[in-house]
Amino acid sequence: MHKGSCLCGQVAFTVDGALAPPSACHCGQCRKQSGHHWASTETHQDNLSVVASHTLGWFRASDTAKRGFCRQCGSFLFWQHNDEDTISISMAAFDTPTGLALSRHIFVADKGDYYDIKDELPQRAQ
Repeated sequence: MHKGSCLCGQVAFTVDGALAPPSACHCGQCRKQSGHHWASTETHQDNLSVVASHTLGWFRASDTAKRGFCRQCGSFLFWQHNDEDTISISMAAFDTPTGLALSRHIFVADKGDYYDIKDELPQRAQ
């Protein structure tokens, strides 16, 4: 079982199930919402229990997905595609070590010009 929350604690969650190897997303939307690239893991939506949702808000940045965030502190917590039964969860939101390691970079064609990707992980343009 993994636990996590936003910065202020008004949104808290548990994950009881497998977490996918995390990826770093460099798309423009993730960079703008997170302040840099966004590292996330993924799990089946039934594995996620939101145990405190006082300030949980959802933003539709596109027609295909929504982004979950805390309306109090602004933490970007979740990303969910409309047609999938999985949900992505911010690696930074977990309270305790997950034992996971970054596995790849995605949307590197959109990455910011102020940094380089210097590890040897796989990179997908989109």
